[in-house]
Amino acid sequence: MMVFITRCCKSLLPNLLLGWLATAVLGLSVALAQTPVGMERPLLRLERADDALWLSTQLQFDLSPAVVDALHKGIPIFFVAEADVLRERWYWINQKVVTAKRQFRLAYQPLTNRWRLNISSGEVVEAALGLALNQNFDTWGEALNTVRRISRWKIADASELAPNGRYLIEFRFRLDLAQLPRPLQIGTLGQSDWSVALASEQVLEGEQGK
Repeated sequence: MMVFITRCCKSLLPNLLLGWLATAVLGLSVALAQTPVGMERPLLRLERADDALWLSTQLQFDLSPAVVDALHKGIPIFFVAEADVLRERWYWINQKVVTAKRQFRLAYQPLTNRWRLNISSGEVVEAALGLALNQNFDTWGEALNTVRRISRWKIADASELAPNGRYLIEFRFRLDLAQLPRPLQIGTLGQSDWSVALASEQVLEGEQGK
């Protein structure tokens, strides 16, 4: 009886291994299929001036048909850009100096058949106080290109940076699902169509290191 069980287990082992391997390959294929397409790691351009530290970049991403359809139905879409300025320290973890945040609100206006883009620094409540830049466009593509292009964004005051300090700039950009209507938030859980997330980092050398 013991011999029979041992032989049976030995004959089943290759089949089990093949099953596990097939499952792993299938899982990897699904994961690759869900990876957002049309996105590239953004290249950062940093400008250290006398008054501030400025960041510029050109984002490469596309919106899925599901997001575009929601926009045409009058649902505003929010994007968030964040930049952390970290001072590098060889003897300890990096020290966060400042975090800059910019929010984009893209919405379709059916009455005028135009697209409205609101750009604000900080939280939404600040935009409600009039601290936002409002622009109108004839097409959603023109509005989206404005979102993709970040030019001379002030992420830190010069007084917050040591002249000879070495800093690490961590940049993040995402579609903010938390700003969607609650029913749509639930419907987008786990949906790759609603995944827009880019990140990059770059070292800013001190003035002596230039």
